[in-house]
Amino acid sequence: MAETALYLIPVQLSDGDLSCVLPASNIALVSEIKYFIVENVRSARRFLKKCNRDIDIDSLTFYELNRHTDPRAVSGYLAPLEAGNAMGVISEAGCPAIADPGADVVAIAQRKGLRVKPLVGPSSVLMGLMGSGFNGQSFAFLGYLPIEAGQRARKLKEMERRILKEDQTQIFIETPYRNNSLLAELARVLPASLKLCVATDITGPAERIVTRPVKEWARHQVDLNKVPTIFLLYK
Repeated sequence: MAETALYLIPVQLSDGDLSCVLPASNIALVSEIKYFIVENVRSARRFLKKCNRDIDIDSLTFYELNRHTDPRAVSGYLAPLEAGNAMGVISEAGCPAIADPGADVVAIAQRKGLRVKPLVGPSSVLMGLMGSGFNGQSFAFLGYLPIEAGQRARKLKEMERRILKEDQTQIFIETPYRNNSLLAELARVLPASLKLCVATDITGPAERIVTRPVKEWARHQVDLNKVPTIFLLYK
């Protein structure tokens, strides 16, 4: 039986064989948990069925945690854990609490002195960094860049400064349907001295992790529309 803990359960980044990206111990563990805090109930149910088609989904309890969730309700989600039950946290993709609202409930569990147990699994942020050839000792994940043009320009300048002054890799993402416009903008406005790594469909069948000088990206036609992508900058 699963021990009493808040298990942070990674989800595959792309469709495919679960056994290629998740340890067998993870897949076995989810069958023993009856309470889940999830970013999206539908995708969580689909993931659990993929882990074990014999799971009785209707017998499970799901608490949804996303940008629509009332923050006042989140603390109550941990009631089953406080009563001695194992609980799982499931993101839409990748590792819970990394660029994910699951971090909120983990923070509450830590404040309450409850056991938190992260499980091994894929992180697009770390896997993109691993494949980039950039500095893996000092790096920052910035999430989404600002949409407003002036704020975005200031953020890019700040990233450039950190790269040159602090020797720090900068990692960020964009809404998938804006990937192409972001790539074009980066190639147009960033200094030629910087390098840009574009990591797409990590662990998926169309995975590509390519590092080039910024200006070279303008000469390469790459369609990133609606493709999960991580962008990394370094010198």
